[in-house]
Amino acid sequence: MNANQMASLDRRLNGFLGDLLTPMGRSERRHWAKVYLQGLLLDGERKSIEPMSERIEGAEVQALRQFVGQSPWAVEEVQRRMAEKITDLLTEPEVWMIDETSFPKAGEASVGVARQYCGALGKVANCQVAVSLHWSTAQMSCPLSWRLYLPRLWLEDAQRRALGKIPENQAYRSKTELALELIDQALQWEVPRLPVVADSAYGNDFDFRAALRERGLAYGVAVEPNLKVWLEDPNEIKLPAPKRTGRPRQFPPLSALPAALDLLTVARQLPARAWQTVTWRQGTKGPMRSRFAKVKVWAAHGWKRQEHPVRTAEWLLIEWPDGQERPTDYWLAQLGNQPVGLRRLVRTVRARWRVELDYREMKEELGLDHYEGRHWLGWHHHVTLVSLAFAFLRSEQIRSKKNFWLDLADDSAAVTGPADSLGWPVPLVPDDL
Repeated sequence: MNANQMASLDRRLNGFLGDLLTPMGRSERRHWAKVYLQGLLLDGERKSIEPMSERIEGAEVQALRQFVGQSPWAVEEVQRRMAEKITDLLTEPEVWMIDETSFPKAGEASVGVARQYCGALGKVANCQVAVSLHWSTAQMSCPLSWRLYLPRLWLEDAQRRALGKIPENQAYRSKTELALELIDQALQWEVPRLPVVADSAYGNDFDFRAALRERGLAYGVAVEPNLKVWLEDPNEIKLPAPKRTGRPRQFPPLSALPAALDLLTVARQLPARAWQTVTWRQGTKGPMRSRFAKVKVWAAHGWKRQEHPVRTAEWLLIEWPDGQERPTDYWLAQLGNQPVGLRRLVRTVRARWRVELDYREMKEELGLDHYEGRHWLGWHHHVTLVSLAFAFLRSEQIRSKKNFWLDLADDSAAVTGPADSLGWPVPLVPDDL
């Protein structure tokens, strides 16, 4: 990359950051924010503060540590502005993606670390777990905001709370509750509503799906085959004649309810004409297609305990590839009041694959899991800055497309930015990123 290219890229970074860093307040904070972003974007195996400082002229380890770990700048406001920019940058959106990722840790001092399932290692191990919300188009996606999952031991032990500098108002929240917090935050920010997609850790939760319906959000979430459903509307079952004495019955007895079936049984009962082959996207090895069927069901959550939550119809989508002994995947979906075609259902639920690419790229290219600080505030600062760097790379990727038309920045003249240009040698964004 020659000097002109480096200067042009630096101007574009300044233009991209624009008012994103304004909530940080002081000019020195905005300066160190840009230095930290440069460290994340530069080549280098390790993206923690000390190695990054060695690669950037003028960087100070102590100043960066104070900026990331202690400086009281407003994380949520920076994320809100970033969400605004991302939704304007990635046009033609498809879904909101909810998922979680893990950060393996050797020690026990980092906030939130515990022995729990670690997706990065595929087993129970010492790690942190975070939940994130992503905005996604058909081509690319980007995280909007994050929540760190805190196991109960971090909240019930005063010494651990103090060690992690956890704010007093932080109470225990499950991962599904953290996901709903992220969704409520996006709604408060007036992020355009999209169908929510998530894996079975969220989809299996009846209350999570009910919460999405209460918020007026469409969804298509994975579920496990042992989930029980009805093929008839339980709300339409007639109540038995009232007795002369006692309170009138509000709900039908268990004996009057239709048979509750697991999803594998439902799949095996469907007629041959219910199954269709659908191609949902072009993969690296050719068109991605499989055999699917959809059927309207009502979740039988809590029926044996005679619980009576509001039950509404959902579409059960089943994937059963040719030649397989049994179905491979199941989803429950509600996509609004309009007629729902099979192809639309498949494209919606299958859109979730991009979230894994986001996690992989942020970890491998930007050091998402390299942060060595131990405190609550520092962790949230780091993931927010990584998200900013990732969003900038997305803007560069869009710029490099042959049919690029968005006016992201003017390279012909210097753009007033949050910090002085440091002339940093960032490589061109590779096509596959």
